[in-house]
Amino acid sequence: MKCPTRQQIESTVKAKGYKWFENGDYNLNIVGVRNGETLNEVTNKFDDCMTVSYKVDGMWHMSCYKCTTDPGQHWVENILNESGVAILKEGQYRGSHQIGLHQGKYEALRQVKPVQVYRDNNLDDCYDMLEENLDKGIFGINIHRATKYAGRASTQIDKWSAGCQVIAANDDWHEFMDLCHRSKDAWGNSFTYTLINSDDLES
Repeated sequence: MKCPTRQQIESTVKAKGYKWFENGDYNLNIVGVRNGETLNEVTNKFDDCMTVSYKVDGMWHMSCYKCTTDPGQHWVENILNESGVAILKEGQYRGSHQIGLHQGKYEALRQVKPVQVYRDNNLDDCYDMLEENLDKGIFGINIHRATKYAGRASTQIDKWSAGCQVIAANDDWHEFMDLCHRSKDAWGNSFTYTLINSDDLES
């Protein structure tokens, strides 16, 4: 999926009635874009986008990273929860994450407030996003990295995500976390995460 423009992200977020942060420096708009072109097929690839839009000295900046907003094939076929694998529902989750340790191992954005997930337990190669299977709570839907090796990027999701939002390239991850730390210094350790679909992008 091609990275959207910052203007597309901003106009889509606003069109949905979500909050768009415009005041001050490093007031991050962290917006995941789920690839609508896959038609909910389990591709097991990092074919979504993680975008970060923010101002510095009144000028807008945006970073865009390859990521997955969906669980990998391994956890779709080997579910950890009998209700089914978690698929984050598109929406805005205000103050949902903080900088903390992912699985106690390294810094990431940890889920600290409830989010909504679909539960898919039929073990097929399609993400089933059915309203009757929605679940709400704190499930460890973190924003973290895939490979730990500098200069490398993971190409297959596999076990990297059981519902987390995962950035593929290690270098991208470090850039992302640097922005988060700058934001924390200015605005505190609270981050809003917004997930939209590429089909909804404003032109």
